[in-house]
Amino acid sequence: MAMTGKKNQNLMQLIKKVHSVVENDDIEKHRQSQDHVGAIFKGGKDILIKEVDIEGIHGEWITVNRAHMKKHVILHCHGGGYSTGSSQYARTLTSKLASSTSMDVLSFDYRLAPEHPYPAACEDVMKVWNYLMLLGYGARDVIISGDSAGGNLALSFVLKLKEQERLLPRGLVLMSPWTDFTLSGESHKLKVGVDPVLNEEYIQKMIANYAGGQKLENPYISPLFGNFEGFPPTYIQVGSNEILQSDSLMLFEKMIQANVSVKMDVFEGMWHVFQMSPFKTAYEAMEKNAEFIYDICR
Repeated sequence: MAMTGKKNQNLMQLIKKVHSVVENDDIEKHRQSQDHVGAIFKGGKDILIKEVDIEGIHGEWITVNRAHMKKHVILHCHGGGYSTGSSQYARTLTSKLASSTSMDVLSFDYRLAPEHPYPAACEDVMKVWNYLMLLGYGARDVIISGDSAGGNLALSFVLKLKEQERLLPRGLVLMSPWTDFTLSGESHKLKVGVDPVLNEEYIQKMIANYAGGQKLENPYISPLFGNFEGFPPTYIQVGSNEILQSDSLMLFEKMIQANVSVKMDVFEGMWHVFQMSPFKTAYEAMEKNAEFIYDICR
């Protein structure tokens, strides 16, 4: 899963430029510029978007305008460090997910930090889950996907379902999940300056916004410290140039120890949530997500 060195360097520089437009000290401007990116990359003509209100939470169904599978759905948790991001920004991923799987994808706007710190996002995903159950889906009909902080939310939510002894989803698809707020992974040292998307200063700010004053080892904040026994099949994708690479590697190890059916792909030369970008490797990664989902839905 490699790309030629020079071409990759050029792409990384481009990603850095795009991201520095999005990275903004003014959090409101940061959110708006992300939505703008989402509007630009929202997918082709065959993608339909239907807005929905879930107990005051804005959500949207992303559907392909062709014959598609109705039995299973994907519930997507967007990234953005718990402080930014939205279902609109997530269209860079949800439209590709809907297209590659031919399944309906539900994305939603959980409340954001610092205005709404932990556990606001966790409470909101529970409301959306209950809404899906009321629509008539069974837990086993739902695949939960998440990128970055959305991967964190997906994991902590399934830990919560497990704690409440409720039925768990059919599977988890995690793209560059942020699993450890204690930042214990080696990649935080090894990938400094290599990752074109994230840096330590930004990550520390996101932690302070969402979990300031909280115990960071809490599994609902750092799911890496959770108990994964009985977890559904999980697929993890991560780039080799990520500051958060260790978050995926350590999660993979812990899941193996807990006898979870887990699979991971490390994409050489790729950055944090590279699947958002409109280029070949991103589409290949989405095809792999679709293959995993088809496998577990058989």
